[in-house]
Order: sequence, then C-alpha cells, then structure tokens
Amino acid sequence: MANRKPRRGSLLTVDEVYRKPVGPAHDPKSLYALLLRFVVWRQERNWSESTLKVQTHHTYHFILWATERGLYYAADITRPILERYQRYLYQYRKTNGEPLSTRTQRTQLEPLKVWFKWLTKQNLILANPAADIELPRLEKHLPRYILTIDETEQILAQPDLTTLQGVRDRALMELLWSTGMRRGELTRLDVYSVDGKRKTVTIRQGKGNKDRVLPLGERALSWLQRYQQQVRPQLIVNPDVKALFVAMDGLDGLQANGISNLVTAYINAVGIEKKGACHLFRHAMATQMLENGADLRWIQAMLGHASVESTQVYTQVSIRALQAVHASTHPAEQMADEKVSDADEVGLLADLYADDNADTDTPPDSSEPTSTPDSR
Repeated sequence: MANRKPRRGSLLTVDEVYRKPVGPAHDPKSLYALLLRFVVWRQERNWSESTLKVQTHHTYHFILWATERGLYYAADITRPILERYQRYLYQYRKTNGEPLSTRTQRTQLEPLKVWFKWLTKQNLILANPAADIELPRLEKHLPRYILTIDETEQILAQPDLTTLQGVRDRALMELLWSTGMRRGELTRLDVYSVDGKRKTVTIRQGKGNKDRVLPLGERALSWLQRYQQQVRPQLIVNPDVKALFVAMDGLDGLQANGISNLVTAYINAVGIEKKGACHLFRHAMATQMLENGADLRWIQAMLGHASVESTQVYTQVSIRALQAVHASTHPAEQMADEKVSDADEVGLLADLYADDNADTDTPPDSSEPTSTPDSR
C-alpha cells in the first residue's frame, strides 16, 4: 500500500489546486480539468467557500491517487475503482500507526459522490460510478469532553489582563462561551458583527452558508466593548483589516490555527486534560444552558445546527425570545458581580505591547498545543 497520506496538513485552497496540475491537465476530459470545471460551476452559483474548499481538496487528492495508478480520465473511474479507493482509506495508517477515523474516511468520500453526480448531470460521463457506493456509517457519540462551569471560569481567568493580548484573548473566549459559535465563524466576524445596542452578534455565512443572529450576554458584551474600545485601536496597523479579532502584529485577522493554539495554551495552563480547544466552549455552552433549563430548540438555534427536522423550528425563533432564554439560563449571566471591573484598566498597555516578545510570532500550522498562548 502506498505510504502517502491522502490528506496532508491544512486543506488546500482552490488557488493552490489551480497551481498544482495533475496528469494530462490540459486535456479537457482529464479528471483534473473536470475538477476545475466543477469548481467554476460552483463558484458561479455562490456556493459556500468553505464547502467548496473541502470538496476541492478531497477530490484533488483522489485524483492524485488515481493518477499514480494510471487513471487520468473520468471514463477510467468505475465502481470497483472507487471501492478500491475506499479500501485504501480504510487500510491507511497514520505515522502513529492509527487508522483514519470513520468520520475522516467519510469526509474524503462524500465529495466524490457529489462530483460524480454533477458529472453525470452535466452529461460529461454516461453513468455515475459513485451512485451505489456506500459511505462508512457514523456512530452518534456524545461530546467526549465537557467543561464544568468551574473549569470554564478557570480558563477564562488565565489571560494576563495587563497586556493587550490578554484582554483580546479574554474577550475572544468570553464570546466563544457566551454564544457557542464555531471557530470558523469567529474568524469571519468583523467590526460590524457586534451590535452593542441590541446585544447581538451576527454570524455571516455560517455552516451551510447560512446567516444567524445570536444574543450576547452582558458579561461577554462588556469584554468585547473593552477590547474594541481600548485594545483593538492600539493593535491595528492596516486600516483595511475589518476582522473583529486581529493578530498581535495588527496586519491581519486572527486565523483559525492561531485561535486554536491560544485557547489550547490557556486550557493547558490550568492543567485541564480535555481536548477540543474552541469546541470545548461550544459544548460547555450547550450543556450548561441545557442543565439550567433551556429548551432543546433554543440550544439548536444557538448552535446553528441544520437538519430537516429543525429547519421549521429555526424560522420560528425570534431573537428577543432567544435573548430572554440566554439571559435566564447562561451561567455567566447568573453572576451579576462578575462583570468587567473598571479597576482592570488597560493603563500602560502601549508600553507593555512594545515589550511583548510574542507579538510577531507566526502560529505553527499544527494541531499540537503550544506551551504559551500564540500571539496570532
């Protein structure tokens, strides 16, 4: 079996796929050319950029696998070939000897079913070889790690509030806990996403390319306002950057890996051995609100879970009602004395910022936790 991992590191962007032709790339009937044609078709119809990125990445790696075996054209791909690829994924072993998870295998196969279905509909192939391919079945698991309220508070207390980075990171984690938003959704927030008067945050193009409005607790809002008013103006170097949370060099918004690294570092600093980084706050929010009496449909609306059964429920959820439920059940909102203290002023942050050795560090493209919060 080939010793090449089918999915390396971060997902390839669409631009990277364009720069890395495979096989007889200039032949319009080649697998690679048909992939690019599919990408353009989806872009013209305004499909979610994140979804397109995932589909392009995994389809591209299938084409790499096929090309290594002398399969260059769609006509070369049959059901037995796809079943062979499925076995390859099943038998593959990572460097630590572990197999790919069932979810990972399924994630790499699903784009192929979508792609070949499209090729068939476009009359680019006569029959769909992926039509009858059975995807690995996923077992439904509860979240493995759930933070208690005490653990959550310990993590939130870790940032050094005498530094610019500390205030930024505290505001970021308070937002994650208050709303339960996904890491990717947080990276897409801009300075216009937070409405202080309405006490809401708007998520644009969340999972499934859907927008939603979430209530902001008083505590999270106060930390966000402190960050926006006292810290962000000192960090920003490029005025064209509209991202809500900016890197310590002020040149760009915080990236997903940087956010995961800084959250993981704070979790490690407390000595909590629970994996999940940003998703720990998401699970904590949902579980803790549920335990405090929130109805499951409000939790679904907060999390933005999309399903046939819940779609009608979402259309009936008003932001006012959601705010009321959030205020009455989120643990942070039950602690009136825990709001941001005026005594914790930023003070000489500009001077401290100049001495911060971590300002210009670039976050490693790795899932390995860092020992200290990453400045990006």
